[in-house]
Formats: sequence, C-alpha cells, structure tokens
Amino acid sequence: MQRRRYLALAGAAGLGSLAGCLGALRGDGTRSPTPDAANTAVEVALDGLSSPWGLAFLPDESGLLVTEQGGRLLLADPATGDRTALSGVPEVHARGQGGLLDVTTHPEFESNGLVYLTYSVSGEGGSSTRLGRGRLDRENGRLTDFEPLYTARPFVQSSGHYGSRVVFDREGYVYVSVGDRQFKNFGPDHVGQTLDDDLGSVLRLHDDGSIPADNPFVSDPEASDAIWTYGNRNPQGLTVHPDTGEVWETEFGERDGDEINVLERGANYGWPVADNSCGYGSNDPVGVSHDEREDVVAPVYGWPCGTGGFPPSGATFYDGDAFPEWRGDLFVAGLAGRYLAHFTVDGRAVTEVGSLLADRDQRIRDVTVSPVTGHLYAAVDAGDAPVLRVVPG
Repeated sequence: MQRRRYLALAGAAGLGSLAGCLGALRGDGTRSPTPDAANTAVEVALDGLSSPWGLAFLPDESGLLVTEQGGRLLLADPATGDRTALSGVPEVHARGQGGLLDVTTHPEFESNGLVYLTYSVSGEGGSSTRLGRGRLDRENGRLTDFEPLYTARPFVQSSGHYGSRVVFDREGYVYVSVGDRQFKNFGPDHVGQTLDDDLGSVLRLHDDGSIPADNPFVSDPEASDAIWTYGNRNPQGLTVHPDTGEVWETEFGERDGDEINVLERGANYGWPVADNSCGYGSNDPVGVSHDEREDVVAPVYGWPCGTGGFPPSGATFYDGDAFPEWRGDLFVAGLAGRYLAHFTVDGRAVTEVGSLLADRDQRIRDVTVSPVTGHLYAAVDAGDAPVLRVVPG
C-alpha cells in the first residue's frame, strides 16, 4: 500500500527549525502541514506499554485508563507514570486486529464509577465486537460487576476490522463503531450496505445497552434496531463536537480513501458502493464517487486514492486551556501516516493546518485531552510503546 513516508531527521535539537520549514514528506511527493512545533514540547507520560489502544481520563485527571490490545486495562498516574493492571476485565479474543479495544467513562462517572469497554470476543461462527461495562473499584484495583451490554451480529470468521470506538453524546446515548470485518464482495450485498447485521455500522444505544425507541430502523423488521449509520468500512474514531454536539467519525479506506464523517441519523456513508478508495494493489476505484449517488453522505474530509492515505484512528476535539488558540480544533491519530493531524473546523469545512509528533516516526493509535491541564495525550501503536504528552513549549 502506498502510504506517507517522512524525512528522517538527525536529532530533536535541530528538528523544530528544519521541520517547521519543510513539513513531512508524503508518499506522493507533497508535504504534510507544517508541524505545530513552535509552541509545543513532547514528554513521555507512560512507557513500556504493549500495543495501547484506547485512552480515557477520569474526570478529575487523577487517573488515566489505558487499554492494551492483548487484554490488560491499566489505571495510570499521568504525573508519575505509575500504573496498576486492573482485575475484573473480560476475556478478549486477541487475534489479528482484535483484542481489548476502546475505553471511556460514563458521563456520571463521579457518582456511578462506570467504565465502558469495547473488545473482540469469540463464539459460535467466529468472533465479533462487544460493548461491556464495569464499576471501577480503585482502592482494590479492579472492575466489579462487569457485564456485556451489546454484541454485534453476526460472529464471522475474520480477525480484522472490528472497529471500534465508544463515545457518549450530550444526551447520554452511547455510540459504538463496528467494522465491516474485511468482506470483499464490493457491491450492494456487502455487509456495509445491508441493514440486517451490525457490521460496517455505528450503533446507538442506551447506557445499559438497550435500544433507543427513536433509532432510525426500529420499525423495519428486517433491520438491526441498533444501527445509527451504515456504509462505514472500519471506523476507529468517534468524538463529539464541543459546540454542536454532533458525533464525528473517522474510518479507514481500502487503498487510501480514508475519511472524516459527521454522523447523521440513518445515513449511508457509501462503503463500498460509493467511496474514494482504490482496490489494494491497483488504481481501480472500489465504488463510484459519493457525488454520483444521492442516497449517500460524503465525508467532510478525505484522503482519496492516489494521495497516500492516512489511516485515521482515534480523534478528539480540543477543549482545554493549555492551547487556547486550538479550542474547537480537531486532532486525529494517524497510523501509517505516523503523525497526529491538526485540523481547523468551521461548521463542516475541515482544513488540515498542522501536525504533531511527525518527527518521531511512530504510528499513533489514539488521542485525548486532559480534562484539567488541557494537555494532549497520544498513544503510540507498538509492542513496546509510550503514551506521549504534548504540552506548551
């Protein structure tokens, strides 16, 4: 796959001035936006992690929850780097792209202590993506009363494209993204275009895993009641806009074709019948352009075939105080892109204006904002990985 490649610079001391002028070299010969290096510094908040996947702060920043794909849930002190592996975590299907995936806290965590996890599980027919929750017992280092809440249907024989992020909106609904499990029948019968399964979709649930009565397809006996949107290939980012309350999503394309979407009730985002991807190893489009179909919603930003792509994973809107000039901006973790992308957002007009961590040449899996200090935290995707902290320089 053609992906972005970056300049290897000799040392961090000279990086700021050189990279600030040049940006990072992409696979198509162009350069990524100028790094946000002038007013930032990068620290290692945690190190020695094994494939960290999801990050979630406790509301008072007294702890940072970190999932490791192999199945550990850590409660870390972001100030000291100390961490505890919590017990009471469910068994996961840690194969391929599966394992312990995302983590978030309930909007009323301070009173109920509820922690939500997405993870892959095995069962009859293969494996699937599941949402579950437990109560944090910090004193004893464990989750108590853990319960599965919703399991995506069906179980299939694949170890790829589980999704999966989990986020709460302002009204307390929980959204879970589920990938298309790498089905390759690129046509109208693809799981991303059918409503009788949960694959290639973003699901909307009550906080106990039950189905909201106003979900778009509850009156359709042949559709999954949990689906909020469909036509999503492998969505690995969900975040809520701080002003509008809209849920924004990021997803992988096939060869390039990566997307940033704003989720609309019942909308079809096109995969694979309308898409900007090409098939792996070719320049052949997977589907027609979004503009050629009135029944699909186009991304607000994308990396079409031939650009080198980005593979966007976790995403967050910045709402902190450490960088007031960034308030309302969107940050997206790049895997093969190997940097943290910085976008300004004006309504649904999205512009990539900067980059962070490109000089480190590491895959970035997730990003979050500290609720107290306003520092950015980014999880590196590697077998021996850090969580990085971006602070004012």
